[in-house]
Amino acid sequence: MELDPVFLSRIQFAFVVSFHAIFPVFTIGLAAFIASLEALLYRTGNPVYEELSRFWTKVFAVVFGMGVVSGIVMAFQFGTNWSVFSYATANFLGPVLSYEVVTAFFLEAVFLGVLLFGRNKVPRGTHLFAACMVAIGTFISSFWILSANSWMQTPAGVEVQDGIFQMTSWLEAIFNPSFGWRFAHFALAAFLTAGFVVLGISAWYLRQGKALTSSRKALTMTVVLMALIAPTQLVVGDFHGLDTFEHQPEKVAAMEGVWETQEGAPLLLFAIPSQTEERNYLEVGIPKGASLILTQELDGEVPGLKEWAPEDRPHVPTVFWSFRIMVGLGLLMIIAAVAGLVQLLRGKLFQSNRLLRLYTWMIPAPFIAVLAGWFVTEVGRQPWLVHGMMRVEDGVTPSLTGGMALFTLVGFVLVYSVVFIAGVYYLSRVMKAGPESFTQKDEDEGTAKRPFSNVHTSLDDAPRR
Repeated sequence: MELDPVFLSRIQFAFVVSFHAIFPVFTIGLAAFIASLEALLYRTGNPVYEELSRFWTKVFAVVFGMGVVSGIVMAFQFGTNWSVFSYATANFLGPVLSYEVVTAFFLEAVFLGVLLFGRNKVPRGTHLFAACMVAIGTFISSFWILSANSWMQTPAGVEVQDGIFQMTSWLEAIFNPSFGWRFAHFALAAFLTAGFVVLGISAWYLRQGKALTSSRKALTMTVVLMALIAPTQLVVGDFHGLDTFEHQPEKVAAMEGVWETQEGAPLLLFAIPSQTEERNYLEVGIPKGASLILTQELDGEVPGLKEWAPEDRPHVPTVFWSFRIMVGLGLLMIIAAVAGLVQLLRGKLFQSNRLLRLYTWMIPAPFIAVLAGWFVTEVGRQPWLVHGMMRVEDGVTPSLTGGMALFTLVGFVLVYSVVFIAGVYYLSRVMKAGPESFTQKDEDEGTAKRPFSNVHTSLDDAPRR
């Protein structure tokens, strides 16, 4: 049996990127949460905020480290498995990926040291500044990475000469047609991911009767925030979908499971797409729903997948079901967040055991939704590396064999398994210890550095003196 280097290289890159993606999407949102806690601490002096900031900074450091370890090898894959693609797109992707390192990674690394080790050693305002710089650095990093990925989806500002992408406009390339909505969609996904992790962990502590004051504070903050962000994500996602419909209609056709071009296309809630037979089985849908969403008209025309040659279509079952998993989990997050806000306004949030249990069980939900959205984006772009300009098979390293690709794939799976198991083990120890242990540790080290360190936390914000 001959091993296909293109297929194995795709599997390898998909595995590495999927494994890596769950860490940045969490740390971006968590960095913003930590910066908010530090700002509230600076303004009020309430030790609850310091307790929460210390705890979640510890979590951030571990996850950030896992993200760095898992992300380093991605750049090497461009050279080892996709050298033709790397050479052809170097005029754009080379500088953009370098900008990410220079403008974001260095910023995060420098100020993360201050955030981790500078508390009580630098002025409180300086510590707040460090937290803000780390949060800003994570967003700058995502800006460049998403610009590069969006350019591969909707290339602009370039022309191909002798197989090489030559720049014609840097602004058009960086701010390509799909970048704006994709960046907004990702940023909100990062907030949702961090928010639901904080919700779930805080709810778990309350159910265990542990770290009650700080957990109530964190739960209150994140419930309100999630009740605002989750519905907003639905609206932004809709605009992102409309943008995709304009520039990558075959991807949307796969998302909706539309094979024949039709007016008044239904919104399929359930179906079993068949790639080989070019049809769906067991369709359950809302009549004319897809046309209404995509064209704002009940009888609007939606192009079907048969408009494209079979070799130019994405893998429909993967895109179709990944999209529904993402949307379904998004709707569940909206319901959970709004229910929490209602209970908070009724004064019953902390006693709602079923809702608190739901929050704990929902910790994996945003991660799964992010991965499902990533599959929609990347599988939906196939068979193109650069949409409409370079196919996947044209970008792989010519000398790469199937055996070589399989060897590195197995190596990555083994190494990443060790990284993941070690990281989860350490995170579980941090989570079991809880926020209170960090406050107690500081009390043992001496209260002179923090005059209010021995004050019992409360839900009322004490004014900063």
